[in-house]
Amino acid sequence: MKTLLLECMELLKRARAAFQAGRAFDESFRQVQLEALVRMLVEHECDFVDALGRDLHKPRFETVVSELILVKNEALHAINNLKKWMEPQPVERNLTTTLDECLVVCEPLGVVLIVGAWCSPVQLCLVPLVGAIAAGNCVILNPSECSSHTSELLHHLIPSYLDNECYHVTLAGVNDLAEIVDLKFDHVFFTGNREDGGRVAQAAARTLTPVTLVLGGGKNPCYVDQQCDIPTTARRITWARFHNAGQSMVAPDYVLCHAEAKAQLLQALRCCLLQFYGSDPQESRSFGRIVNLENVHRTTDLLRRSGKVAVGGQVNEADKYIAPTVLCDVIDSDPIMQQEVFGPVLPILTVNSIDEAISFISRREKPLCVYAYSSNSKVISRLMSETSSGSFCSNDSVLQSLMVVLPFGGVGASGMGSYHGRYSFDTFSHRKSCLLRNSCIECVTYLRYPPYEERNLSLMTWASSCCSSFSKFH
Repeated sequence: MKTLLLECMELLKRARAAFQAGRAFDESFRQVQLEALVRMLVEHECDFVDALGRDLHKPRFETVVSELILVKNEALHAINNLKKWMEPQPVERNLTTTLDECLVVCEPLGVVLIVGAWCSPVQLCLVPLVGAIAAGNCVILNPSECSSHTSELLHHLIPSYLDNECYHVTLAGVNDLAEIVDLKFDHVFFTGNREDGGRVAQAAARTLTPVTLVLGGGKNPCYVDQQCDIPTTARRITWARFHNAGQSMVAPDYVLCHAEAKAQLLQALRCCLLQFYGSDPQESRSFGRIVNLENVHRTTDLLRRSGKVAVGGQVNEADKYIAPTVLCDVIDSDPIMQQEVFGPVLPILTVNSIDEAISFISRREKPLCVYAYSSNSKVISRLMSETSSGSFCSNDSVLQSLMVVLPFGGVGASGMGSYHGRYSFDTFSHRKSCLLRNSCIECVTYLRYPPYEERNLSLMTWASSCCSSFSKFH
């Protein structure tokens, strides 16, 4: 740890010097770095596929679509919009500032620390990195130790493509993060579980360092109404829950199924699993593996002590394999409902009305995502407006977290702050208020100077009311 801390101190010193020299500030420099990031992903696609295959047995299709293409889209969106994002934003004038200029200028924060998570180790490291580069910051990137092959690949490749003074990769473990955060960054962006995120936030608070936290602490509910297209619903839930062997912060964690739809949904889920992964998912090239034995044991223990297995349930520890599993007859007090499930297990609970579903969701911690499947627009509207979550999606799952035009982040127990597209740029920027005044006009402003007179106060009160009226009608 001492060696690692010294290394991080040196990297931070170099990054700080580069930032203070203005190395990352120019638009052209930012564009070049973003283009280099895209080139890295294109030229080393096979290496990323191999690394994620080693870490998570991730199918090539999933790696390309949900990791590489997603990052490339973010980078290209930033490249195409960077000039507009960097322009000072004018603010409407009032009577007092008629001859002045009011602007909001986005300036980079400085040197930021980005801590990625292992479940999507490329996406969750590089999408925030795109925003930090676009905003003109220097960055120290810390991929997860759990996805070691991908982390080593990023550690190897990034110095070959990005500026060696502004951007660095360190391989600290999660237990080392608090001491690294203590070194004092200008922002910390953390993705991971609530416990580790809490420790990072506490360490950041000691140096008044702002944080963005994207946390998997709240379980993502998925309501299935009796009025919905069951076959389509089942396909979309199956894909979302069992993609990456269920190791996703945005997958549905449990289904609240209306009692009238339960039998149909269970049957449709069985059919989808057979269609997607065949009769033996362990042999399927489309199904991944659990990241390590610790998670295999934890997930297996949860599923064996909760509900009743309706589909799947097989475990092969040596292969880090847990079959895609659907649990029925699950109740709120079951162990699997007490913590996030980072594995291919989908608990089904039964409710008798939309009111019961909303009440169930609202009693729990605010989740990262809420999903709702219904052909009744009033049901969708109620779930969207009467529950609180980081994001909401109706009649599909996960996609809202991938869109460059939508902010993504948590609320309450699921985190704070957001990113993607322009929202990433804003997260890593300080919006500085700038008033460029004209020094020639003193017909009103002279009233503020001592000695204070009642007449001057009356005139200033009148002028203030005129300013409000001017703003209202212009």
